[in-house]
Amino acid sequence: MIASEKGRVKAQKSSGNLFADLGLPRPERELLKAKLALEIYRLIRQRGVTQAEAGKILGIKQPHVSALMRNHAGSFSVERLMEFLTALGQDVEIRVKPARRRQGKVSLAA
Repeated sequence: MIASEKGRVKAQKSSGNLFADLGLPRPERELLKAKLALEIYRLIRQRGVTQAEAGKILGIKQPHVSALMRNHAGSFSVERLMEFLTALGQDVEIRVKPARRRQGKVSLAA
């Protein structure tokens, strides 16, 4: 959103990537990390385990699980988040294909 001259708030159409809209560095990577963290959150909730139990499954301490559950995955790499998903019994598939544009993009299909 952008503030107008009269103090009103003017809406601006999103690009589909909040991280890009905010001008953050490497927005595609940050969006991917957020999507991976969301899948981890869903799996932990679906299993109904405590954060301490989830920490044992993932090989991390409970405070780190808490951060993941609040979508604060910033301290984890994409690779580490994928390791968490495999520890939770998920297959992670990386597929490379020609881009339709000059520069490719990264996406997650769940």
